[in-house]
Amino acid sequence: MKNVLVIAPHPDDEILGAGGTIKRLTQSGFHVTVLTVAAHMPPYYSPEVHRQTIEESRAAHKLLGIAESVYADEPALLLRDKPVAEINRVIVNALESSQADLLFMPFYDRHIDHRVVFDAAMVAVRPVGIAKSLKLVACYETISETHWNAAAIEPAFNPNFTVDISTTIDAKLAAIECFASQLHPFPGPRS
Repeated sequence: MKNVLVIAPHPDDEILGAGGTIKRLTQSGFHVTVLTVAAHMPPYYSPEVHRQTIEESRAAHKLLGIAESVYADEPALLLRDKPVAEINRVIVNALESSQADLLFMPFYDRHIDHRVVFDAAMVAVRPVGIAKSLKLVACYETISETHWNAAAIEPAFNPNFTVDISTTIDAKLAAIECFASQLHPFPGPRS
């Protein structure tokens, strides 16, 4: 097992949720591909913001040793308006091209784009076709989205395994700092 696909709803989610794990994997010789489905782009964001977040993402990926960065460039906050089959196809295409053995995807949380990507990924990774080669499918938590939910009504992130990132936490924090446009002042969830 040497190929990993990490699915991110937006630039930065994969770093917030799995940045330390990604660094551990790349240090161990894994070939990591990140698929970022939605982008900060028009109509809700300017073309300048789009360019900035992609540049930030590429810098973070370089720090973590990510081999391939794939950007689907679907407009953020509008994924729910796309036919689900189109989002599924984006993920299946990434699975096929990455030949992933391991897949990390976002947890179903409060953010609508995260929910759409989670739902599409769950369809794409059902054990048929290319997804039969997957050895592990795991969700990661994006803290800035799971810090707010309706307890006992919405799903809570309850992991059944964790990865020790004590040796890679500094790399994760450095990668997070690449996203200057996404960081908030203390005490925000991305402070």
